[in-house]
Amino acid sequence: MPKETTDSPQLTAAEIGALAHLYRGEMYRSKIWRTRLDMTTNWAVVTTGIALSVTFSNREASPLPIVLVSLLLGVFLVFEGRRYRFFDIWRTRVRVFENNFYGPILRGEGVNVDNGWSKVMAKDYESLHFHISLLEAMGRRLRRNYSWIFGIQAISYGGKLAIHPTPLATLDELWMRAAVGPIDGRIVLLAGGMWYMALIALALGTLRGQQAVGRAQAEHRNGDRMRELAR
Repeated sequence: MPKETTDSPQLTAAEIGALAHLYRGEMYRSKIWRTRLDMTTNWAVVTTGIALSVTFSNREASPLPIVLVSLLLGVFLVFEGRRYRFFDIWRTRVRVFENNFYGPILRGEGVNVDNGWSKVMAKDYESLHFHISLLEAMGRRLRRNYSWIFGIQAISYGGKLAIHPTPLATLDELWMRAAVGPIDGRIVLLAGGMWYMALIALALGTLRGQQAVGRAQAEHRNGDRMRELAR
């Protein structure tokens, strides 16, 4: 039974039922966007596997497919970052419901809106907006998923240059194997190094001050009541 209070607004049974249905809807949307995130990651894994299969199919095969797929993964990372921003909207709402609606019920405190969570939710429905930036979303997905894929690609590319068609003996041989058509191998390797440095900068640069819901030991932000209620 909800606790009777004189100063805290209480929800009626009909309103509680409506909120329960709303929670189910938000949970469904969160699951749909979670599936879309997994789909993009699956694309990245499959294309990487194809590139590795082609590259290591024989000694004379070119390592170029790994380079091209690495660039394609950058496109997938942008797609996944955009999808994660949408996922974060629904996930935030789900967490607000869990913390401020179901949590008090499970603790035997009843349901009320005395901390203003319902008004914050109402404003969020009135003005739909992203809660995190695209860079933060990309950095988060890079740290959790894509860093492993990029790492495997880098190791495979280096291994291909080192062992095929014969074990590497000189630096001149390395430049020759890394060359792409008229582009000198040193330029190709330098561009690859800059590409990976950019990925590392993205991963580390978005590590602090994150706003995404679901992180352990998340920090509260004074200017974002919605996210504070979700944590």
